[in-house]
Amino acid sequence: MEETFVVQALSALAQRNRLQLFRALVVAGPEGLTPGALAEALAVPGATLSFHLKALLQAGLISQERRSRNLIYRADYAQMNGLLGYLTENCCQGQPCTALPVPACAC
Repeated sequence: MEETFVVQALSALAQRNRLQLFRALVVAGPEGLTPGALAEALAVPGATLSFHLKALLQAGLISQERRSRNLIYRADYAQMNGLLGYLTENCCQGQPCTALPVPACAC
């Protein structure tokens, strides 16, 4: 994973609404959510939501698909797992940090 992606991803997540938005998409799973469902669940105005979705898209943390008249947003689990792996690959001087390994999301 390139440092450029890591910096963009962490920067995108370093904002409360975007972090909540990303977590909501992770919880939603592969089915994803529409902007309307996200706005309702997070109590965020549409214009604000659009701004935050764009930032997460540009950072490569989520994907967007047009389905008929709706847009569907999904967390990009491969990118998320790659980011987590990058952040932890050299922890504890190469020694295991926990008794049990933390599994990657297999969604």
